[in-house]
Amino acid sequence: MSRESPTGAPTTVSARAPIPTRPRDALGHFNTAPTEAAETSLLACCGSRRWAHRIAAHRPYPTVDALLAAADEAGYDLSGADLDEALGDEVAPALPTGTPAAAHTALRAAHDAYESRFGHAFVICLAGHPREEHLDAVLGGIRSRLGNEPEEERAVAADELRRLARARLAQLIGSPDNTD
Repeated sequence: MSRESPTGAPTTVSARAPIPTRPRDALGHFNTAPTEAAETSLLACCGSRRWAHRIAAHRPYPTVDALLAAADEAGYDLSGADLDEALGDEVAPALPTGTPAAAHTALRAAHDAYESRFGHAFVICLAGHPREEHLDAVLGGIRSRLGNEPEEERAVAADELRRLARARLAQLIGSPDNTD
């Protein structure tokens, strides 16, 4: 599930501190940051160390679009182990404060059923969806994807993870276009 801020935007979360970005030249700052700091920030976007290393190693990027294209390409090239690592880093969905208890219960039950069937957290990119539609999109997504065969769902989850990583990276860099 996407990590989200109270405003509903995908957020970057890491056990280590991400690169502090500057609104005016976040891409330049990312391009010149020490490798370890860049990889730490990238791991907050996608939990695959190989993905983060690959993107950091190909710096500098001339434009945000070039960076996002590199992230997409690296996402498509995830090995099975890379995908397992990235999916293992994702967390169960969280609902905003004030959401009715019944919604929390329904989401928890749906996520538990999904995780039991597929062995990892449900991931979905909600970038571009209005905040008021997030709960319905998540519940509908889990319900419809529970019917997938494991290999089919793995491909869907990989695609959602790629889109989610792209949205998180766009937010990290401060790009106004953080949708896929």
